[in-house]
Amino acid sequence: MFFVAVCMSIFFGFISQTILSKMGVTIAILCIILFIIIAVIFDMLGIAVASADLDTFKLWAEEKKAGADIALKLCMHSEKVCSFCADVVGDICSTLCGAGGTCIVVALSNNIDNASAIMLISILTSAFIAGITIFFKAIMKESALKNSNRIILNLGKFLNKFFKI
Repeated sequence: MFFVAVCMSIFFGFISQTILSKMGVTIAILCIILFIIIAVIFDMLGIAVASADLDTFKLWAEEKKAGADIALKLCMHSEKVCSFCADVVGDICSTLCGAGGTCIVVALSNNIDNASAIMLISILTSAFIAGITIFFKAIMKESALKNSNRIILNLGKFLNKFFKI
């Protein structure tokens, strides 16, 4: 996971430094929304795979239910899948949200000489991004716990389109 995290962080860090730094406020806000959506979805997948019932997937795989084979493999490696989804992807998305927030602060502060106003803009931007992220992750967690088997089966069906087991 360390190697994957470092490689992905370098790649997305490069993207955020080269692309996000040149974007306007509107594009930065859209990117932040996209990164929050990705973080919430992957956090949901991490929670769902950690709480899914392995025996149910064994049964579904024996019954040849679509997507159950891949879902079973995901559940059998839940600690790795959960770590990748919730930690690696989530942390990278958080970093990218921070980069997008910095773009917004810089753009909004260009014509402001008051250090207190710039600090307020920075604090409010960070708080708004964190608040939205936390709010949607909190809503998602209950659903991921209650519907973990269905979520992971649907993920298995989706992945089955790209990987045949």
